[in-house]
Amino acid sequence: MDLNKVKIAVIGLGYVGLPLAIEFSKKYPTIGFDINTKRVEELKKGYDSTGEVQESSDLVRENISFTCELTAIKQANVYIVTVPTPISKTNEPDLSPLLDASTKLGKILKKGDTVIYESTVYPGATEEDCVPLLEGYSGLRLHRDFAVGYSPERVNPGDKTNRISNIVKVTSGSCMESSQFIDGLYKSIIKAGTYLAPTIRIAEASKVIENTQRDVNIALVNELAMIFSRMGIDTHEVLKAASTKWNFLNFKPGLVGGHCIGVDPYYLFHKASVVGFPPELIRVSRKINNEMPKHISSQFIKALFKSGLLTEKSEILILGATFKENCPDLRNSKVFDVFQELIDYGLNVKIYDPVASKQELNDIYGSNVVFENGLEKRYEGVIIAVAHTQFISMGFKSIKRLMVENGIIYDLKAIFGSTETSLRL
Repeated sequence: MDLNKVKIAVIGLGYVGLPLAIEFSKKYPTIGFDINTKRVEELKKGYDSTGEVQESSDLVRENISFTCELTAIKQANVYIVTVPTPISKTNEPDLSPLLDASTKLGKILKKGDTVIYESTVYPGATEEDCVPLLEGYSGLRLHRDFAVGYSPERVNPGDKTNRISNIVKVTSGSCMESSQFIDGLYKSIIKAGTYLAPTIRIAEASKVIENTQRDVNIALVNELAMIFSRMGIDTHEVLKAASTKWNFLNFKPGLVGGHCIGVDPYYLFHKASVVGFPPELIRVSRKINNEMPKHISSQFIKALFKSGLLTEKSEILILGATFKENCPDLRNSKVFDVFQELIDYGLNVKIYDPVASKQELNDIYGSNVVFENGLEKRYEGVIIAVAHTQFISMGFKSIKRLMVENGIIYDLKAIFGSTETSLRL
């Protein structure tokens, strides 16, 4: 396909799809499609609830439009799928959003079209799970009538520095011709350049191991933090000393949630098990990271008890609810697990997050949510769970004023020094 004739439709307008649609719209006619009518209406009015689009004017530019109507994207000839790929309650891959998107596209696919998937999957999912739906609902055949590719997303939610255009993009296609076209398409908007993988399966595997590698490394430092806490050693001071060696990997301990690191390893684990090799390291790493909320809650309760602050009337404040700093996304945030553990201990727990949506906070935490005017309360303990810029700007003294005398401050993100806070992870 001639790049001059490209018309793009991006399926899924979340943290990945919307910035991608904006970037493509700077060069090509682009339509953003999402099944969430509220989301689409907000975007049409120039409002992005995720905060990923820095300029609201980008949402109302001439070359981009948003829709919930499948028929409205039939005019496109390049379809890019960026829907979520979550896990089930039993930690199995949930491909239903991806398969639904493939079914919808199959109903409007035309000869000469190209479909590119960006959602994180296990190796083989594009060709084994998605292509049969495209073919079945369209009556067309891959290679003969249409092309397919895979280019894994590398968006870092909340990161205002590492944007789509300055992150190297891995690309791939189902044949030589489609590979070259897809690579050229992305190369036209990615300033950092592209890397053309030999096959779709290799591109899929490259993505799923990115977050699996991080998960394993974080699990190691989380286990070290558990060990050092029993020795009375500050883990962050250990890491600071160790990082003076040039090749030391300076990962930090903490909660591992969100829709990437806490999810993607299960996709690789699933596929590895299918081919007869259940990976022990990945399984154990997931177990360690999932146990961190219990470890944190236990440490906090012990500190309150030793200080004589653990009573039926003890009030606790958690600062931060999102899965990472400066990002409003609450999906799969392990802060909720810490909150629930403390509730199960019988404590009165409040939570404050200036970045997250007030409505979403209320939906999850109900009457336990406090807002800025509710921070005058004097708490027996405060947990700094997320390193939002606002909390750093508050400073240690302002946070300490929220507490009773000798109250416990548990700084999970090591925002402040070890001599200031009561506990650090």
